[in-house]
Amino acid sequence: MTRHEGTVRVALAFAALLASLSGVIWRQSRALDALRELESTRSRRAAVESEKSRLTERMQYLESRTRITAVAGRRWGMRVPQTDEEFVILLSPEGGGDAASGRSQVARTTVAANVATAERGRQ
Repeated sequence: MTRHEGTVRVALAFAALLASLSGVIWRQSRALDALRELESTRSRRAAVESEKSRLTERMQYLESRTRITAVAGRRWGMRVPQTDEEFVILLSPEGGGDAASGRSQVARTTVAANVATAERGRQ
């Protein structure tokens, strides 16, 4: 083996070492980029979940019976009936129907009774 062949082998080994080290550095930098993106996505997800929680709480507050009763009283002078005489039952002109229409009829009847009570209170 000549001196020239030894130098070529050392140079090739050194080039292979540099190539493998460059590959490791490239792979590590890609992994760090992926981790940064993952952390950013987790942060956005946490913010969205926080907003969802806040909106759910607000929705529950807006749908609460206490709030609806207060708003109905303030806007339309409605109140919760205190005695049986304050309830007014209105029959549907269609008569009968299924259970779902019966429930909606009860809701319309209750609203109509509260409106009638409010009108009597204003007179």
